[in-house]
Amino acid sequence: MPRITPIEATSATGRVKEIYEGPLKGKTFNIFRSMAASPAALDMYLAMSGSLHKGSLSAKEIEAIQLTVGEQNKCEYCVSAHTAIGKMSGLTEAQTIEARRGAMSDAKLGALVKFALALHDKRGLVSDGDIASLRAAGYGDAALADIVACYTLAVYTNYFNHVNQTVSDFPPVVKV
Repeated sequence: MPRITPIEATSATGRVKEIYEGPLKGKTFNIFRSMAASPAALDMYLAMSGSLHKGSLSAKEIEAIQLTVGEQNKCEYCVSAHTAIGKMSGLTEAQTIEARRGAMSDAKLGALVKFALALHDKRGLVSDGDIASLRAAGYGDAALADIVACYTLAVYTNYFNHVNQTVSDFPPVVKV
């Protein structure tokens, strides 16, 4: 049972109604319904997510980071959601599992998730070697900034779901 009362599209007013009728039209997932208790929180999510998809990372790369961080933070909601979204973005089932484990057979994606793990484990205090490994895989300055932003969005949604105890509306995934 969620701790934050979900706002239904049928009862939404003001900014939340605008969001439900605009960017979230037809996307009334449980996380959004609870996040809608604060239009500012929902707007922040939408702004960050929308901006990331205009950045240097592909949808597959974004989803690999989301899966890595979600698994590290033990967010069942996000892991289930990003497994489904990751597959729609071009990740295979095997790649979604690899991302959750933090080691991918694709060299470039592997460097990406390894860096995401370093961000997580070192609380952002990554080494020059961590950055050099990321750059050696073909990621430049824009990607480095986008990876930090993507990591931040993952932590936001992971923690939101922990606090809220958001009920998943995505298929469950196997434990890794």
